[in-house]
Amino acid sequence: MEQLLQQIATYKQEIEKLANDGTEALEAYRIKFLGTKGIVKNLFTEMKNVAADKRKEFGLVLNDFKQLAESKYETWKQTLESNSSAAAASTIDVTLPGDPLPLGTRHPINLFLNHVISIFQRLGFSVAEGPEIEDDWHNFTALNLPEHHPARDMQDTFYIQQKPDVLLRTHTSNTQIRAMEQNPLPIRIICPGRVYRNETVSARSHCFFHQIEGLYIDENVSFADLKQTLYFFVQEMYGKDIKVRFRPSYFPFTEPSAEMDIQCQICGGEGCAVCKRTGWLEILGCGMVHPKVLENCKIDSNKYTGFAFGMGIERPALLKYGINDIRLFSENDVRFLRQFTSAI
Repeated sequence: MEQLLQQIATYKQEIEKLANDGTEALEAYRIKFLGTKGIVKNLFTEMKNVAADKRKEFGLVLNDFKQLAESKYETWKQTLESNSSAAAASTIDVTLPGDPLPLGTRHPINLFLNHVISIFQRLGFSVAEGPEIEDDWHNFTALNLPEHHPARDMQDTFYIQQKPDVLLRTHTSNTQIRAMEQNPLPIRIICPGRVYRNETVSARSHCFFHQIEGLYIDENVSFADLKQTLYFFVQEMYGKDIKVRFRPSYFPFTEPSAEMDIQCQICGGEGCAVCKRTGWLEILGCGMVHPKVLENCKIDSNKYTGFAFGMGIERPALLKYGINDIRLFSENDVRFLRQFTSAI
């Protein structure tokens, strides 16, 4: 044991004399003292040669030596790391310009949608949102489309296989139903959002797209209120001189119903491929809320009336920006998206 204690004392003196010379010297020190065949490991194997009544005393000395060797290694290592960081910092020229960070832009769909929302907000409409995964009641039945109604065939629906009563909404009218069920009257809302229909993807249609629908319910609301609201919208969107027409149509949730056309902005009403040689482009559907829809939402249809309208976002955006393929909106091609750097 005396021999081992003398060896430990010698090793301690050697450790204390070592200077922080560099990374290679540090690694050599680690191998010599702390490696699997190093001095500390070898000294622990000598424990079996120490007398039993001296092992506790020798163990304390050996642990103290091990802690000294490890402490020296950590201090040496931290000193080298701090010196390296300081050296790297001293080589940085702080007067150089920073790395350029690419700026993102708003998506063209969001640009157009935000512009539509801002127009209706000036008329007192507030924004309402609803779930994209919906039940049959809020998407169809409450809107006067009971089971087996032929109007359901107009919308190819994505149903959830495990739950046939659950589906991906085909329009944002589900938000209108939820608002009529939950909100106090009067109601004046617009409902933007993404919708889904099982359609063939092409340059003119997609299986998912965006809509914005509007709803106004109060006492004495008339079709004239609806027309003036939509006149204001198209004039703000397309200009004061825009020509507009209403055509009778059919929707199961409104009565009477109409479709609103504007004069084609590409050919000026003379007829072209975009407007199918008619000079007119249909932009939205509208009508007075059907009394059955009001009753389904526990609203007295003898006291309250209302109007609703709905429009897609992609196709008007195609015309606004002169884009010829609706698929470009969802391909996330940076070269395409960089072209939209400012709001409308």
